[in-house]
Amino acid sequence: MTLPHPLPHLAAVADDYDILLCDVWGVIHNGRESWPDACEALARFNREPGPNGPRHVVLISNSPRPASDVVAQLDGLGVPRESWRAFVTSGDATRMELARRAPGPAWIIGPGRDWPLYEGLGLHTAHGAADAAFISVTGPDDDTTETPEDYRERLTPAVARDLELICANPDRVVQRGDQLIYCGGALADLYESMGGRVTMAGKPFGPIYALAMIEAERLLGAPANRARVLCIGDGVITDVRGANQQALDCLFIAQGIHGDAARSPDGALDPARAGALLKAETTFARYAALDLAW
Repeated sequence: MTLPHPLPHLAAVADDYDILLCDVWGVIHNGRESWPDACEALARFNREPGPNGPRHVVLISNSPRPASDVVAQLDGLGVPRESWRAFVTSGDATRMELARRAPGPAWIIGPGRDWPLYEGLGLHTAHGAADAAFISVTGPDDDTTETPEDYRERLTPAVARDLELICANPDRVVQRGDQLIYCGGALADLYESMGGRVTMAGKPFGPIYALAMIEAERLLGAPANRARVLCIGDGVITDVRGANQQALDCLFIAQGIHGDAARSPDGALDPARAGALLKAETTFARYAALDLAW
């Protein structure tokens, strides 16, 4: 097993990269508050030129909403605008999938806050599996109380009809404050385990990375050297696997949704434990840290 190199300070390798593709939830905020050290690290990367000139942060999130709709959330959490230069979401990538399937009708599962995902697509809505052409899931309708099992009975007729499920958020769980809440990926896992067909465009899948690289090259004003792109994230099966599949370097933020699993007894990062988390999902990362800091 190749262990990740401990990287407590981004500055140590910043000059090796022109672009950071940085995860959002679990790296720069927890849904209730932003983390100043992480935000400052990204702002410093943006602010201080590297050996090849200006450097840029592209936020890459599995939020099921379009990036333009999530910016207000970042502002509300105190994430400075200078921490990022472009922003792409799973919602952006998923809208292209949904547009190809319009007008549906789509059986939509998820909270009302995610409805900007569907604006302007010309989708008709279904009331359930019986009158739907496909299913679109952003997460549980109520992520404060519901679990994937609450949807098994409702999804059974959809499996029987061989309806495709489009998942706008491949994350299984995220940390909200000190709690873990279920996301769309957990419902997609359930549906697939029942024999259903699932399509996803967010991390770790290719479409969201294609959008992110378009933004990176727009900022650079030139084709991006993929050897000088670093992915940062706390999700092994989303952020790390996505980076691996794109052949991009990765900084694994081991404290996010994995809590203290990568800590040694004295509270420091334990590369062996971080490596075990990665190996369990057949992934690897060049670097690991408990938190993002400059």
